[in-house]
Amino acid sequence: MTNRSEPYVVCLPREPGIPLVVSIPHTGTLLPADIRRRLASPEMAAQPMTDWHLHELYDFLPELGITVIHAVYSRFVSDLNRPPDGSALYPGRFETGLVPLETFAGERIFSEPPGPEELERLRREFHEPYHARLAELLTGHVDARGRVVLVDAHSVASGANRLHPALDRDIYLGDRDGETCGSWLRECLRTAFEVEGLSVSVNDPYKGGYITDHYGRLPGVESIQIEMCQRVYMDELMPEEGPRHRSFDIARHALRRVFTALAARIV
Repeated sequence: MTNRSEPYVVCLPREPGIPLVVSIPHTGTLLPADIRRRLASPEMAAQPMTDWHLHELYDFLPELGITVIHAVYSRFVSDLNRPPDGSALYPGRFETGLVPLETFAGERIFSEPPGPEELERLRREFHEPYHARLAELLTGHVDARGRVVLVDAHSVASGANRLHPALDRDIYLGDRDGETCGSWLRECLRTAFEVEGLSVSVNDPYKGGYITDHYGRLPGVESIQIEMCQRVYMDELMPEEGPRHRSFDIARHALRRVFTALAARIV
């Protein structure tokens, strides 16, 4: 369902599956009418900062026994990878909040930004249900298997912005400087991506957001974030092409091999 009480889709594998969950929190594009009409410009209506088409790019995961949860609504409604109390992930560095008011490039998102009461409503209606369901999925695996791996999947435009200079690597892995998972998980993914000819950076400039940080510190949970440069699978200037772009299926096949290698380590 994609109503206000369930702002996510869960794709379950055939039983029994393996203790591996993939979260895709920034792939959603739906905007409630009251939010859309207050966007500051046509450029904001095009929803920069979206992790374009990731739920389609990773649609093979349930076939490998992997559970997937992905967002339905835009991060302009509620950023699911930010702390619910709005606290900073990287104190002293520019970052967007629970409901972002500026883009990574410093552009104003809203002509009329949400006030405190609306921010709380958005948190309650969009952020809270996603995390309740994600926590339920993780707890189910921990209860049944004693452990679970969480991969938080993202993509990013490769141009420079206030967070980083132009990105020259293809894949950016983040485990909060080794605090949210064992080195085996980081090295398994690094090796698998490099086998595919993709260059990898670890914890620079992306160390993992709220999802990686919060859940990776819970008993039985290991978590890591994957940021993929969007040029790997799409034309960054024409996101509407999406799966029709020539590189999309090439990237999907590479990802399938990467996650097959990871799944073999977890079974």
